Amino acid sequence: MFLNVVNLLSGTVAITVESGFPERVLNLCSAHGLAFWDMAWHSPTCFSMKLSRKSYLRLRRLAKKLDCDISVEKKTGVPFFVGRFRRRYFLLAGLILSLGLLFIGSFFVWDFEIEGNETVSDERILRALEKEGVRYGTFGLGIHPETLKNHILMEIPELSWMTVNVNGFRATVIVRERTPVPELRDEHTDANVVAKKDGLVTLVQLYGGHAEVSKGSTVTEGQLLISGIADIGDLGAYITRGEGNVWARTWYDLTALQPETVVEKAYTGRKKQVFTLIFGKQRIKIAPGSSISYANYDKITKTKRLRLPGGVATPLALECVTVREYEPVERALSAEEAQNRADEALQRQLADCMEEGGSVKSSTLSVKKSGAAYAVTLHAECEEQIGMTVALAE
Repeated sequence: MFLNVVNLLSGTVAITVESGFPERVLNLCSAHGLAFWDMAWHSPTCFSMKLSRKSYLRLRRLAKKLDCDISVEKKTGVPFFVGRFRRRYFLLAGLILSLGLLFIGSFFVWDFEIEGNETVSDERILRALEKEGVRYGTFGLGIHPETLKNHILMEIPELSWMTVNVNGFRATVIVRERTPVPELRDEHTDANVVAKKDGLVTLVQLYGGHAEVSKGSTVTEGQLLISGIADIGDLGAYITRGEGNVWARTWYDLTALQPETVVEKAYTGRKKQVFTLIFGKQRIKIAPGSSISYANYDKITKTKRLRLPGGVATPLALECVTVREYEPVERALSAEEAQNRADEALQRQLADCMEEGGSVKSSTLSVKKSGAAYAVTLHAECEEQIGMTVALAE
C-alpha cells in the first residue's frame, strides 16, 4: 500500500522495449540501480515493464548507446497530471480554485444521514433541526450537539436521546426513540366479555369470571361470552371481572366494483430532459427548454450528489428531470383482469375488517357482470379473537 502511494506521487511509466539483445537493457538497469517491476516477455526480442518517472528518464539517456527501441505505453501519477496544465494557466487556476473551494466547503454541512429512527420520520427530524438553525450550508464547527439535543428532545417527545456528529461535509444524526409505556391492565373494574361479531367458537381462554360458551358454540354479535357474575350455589353470587380471549371462525363476503373499461398510458416516445446544477440550496439550470409543452406526461426526478473518495458528500449535485409524454387510451377489461385488479384492494379491506392477530384460513374470488362494471366478491374464512371487554353497569 505504501509503495503504491509512493509510485503515485513520484509517477510511473509503463514501457515496451524491443531489441535484438534485450538482455543488454536489463543489465543496464541492474548496473545503474534502475528499479523496475511487472515485467512481461512478449517475444524473445520484446518485453514490457514499469519504472518510476526518474528511472525512465535515466534509462532513456543511457539506452541511446544501445540498439533498442523504447516506447511509452502509459504514464500515471501526480507529476504527469500536473504537467497537463503546463502553460494552461486558466485551467491550473481553476483547479487550484476548485480545491480551495472544496477545502473551505468541508467546514460546512452539505449532507445529512439519520440513524436509529423507526417511527419518527427523517423529514420530521430534519425540520426540527432546521428550526434550530441546522440546515444545508450550516457551519459545522458551530453545531453544539448538547444544546441541540435539549431543544430537539423537547420538539420531538418520541425521542429519548440524540446527538449530531459532523465529519467533513456530512452530519450524522443518531437518535434513540422512547419505548412506549405499556397500557396498564385494569383489574378492578367489574366487566363481562361479549362478542364483537358473529362466529363459531374454536377456543376459550378464561382468565377470570365464568365462561358462558365453549368450543363449537355459535355466537352472534353482542352475545355474552364470559360473565363477570359468578354463581356460588346456595350462597348466591358475586360480581367479579370477566376476562379472557375467545377465538372463533368468522366469515366475510366483501365486494368491490371494477369498471369494465380502464384508461391506460400509451407512451408516444417523446421525452425531454432538464438538467439542474445544485449548489447547496441554489439551483442553476444548465440545459435550455425547461418548459413542458406536453398535455399528459410522467416526470421522473433523479439527483446525483458529487462525492469525494470514501463517500464524502460535497455541496454540488446534479438533478436530471426526465419528462415522458403519453396518450390516455381506453381499454376493455376481461373478467380475469378485473378479478386480479380488485384482489389486492379486497385483501386490504379484509385485513382492516379482521381483529389484530387474526388469520385467513381460506378464501375464494367470484366475478359477475354488474351493469358497466364487474362485481368482484371475496369469500373468506378467518380465525380471530372476537371477545370484547365491557364494564358492568352499576
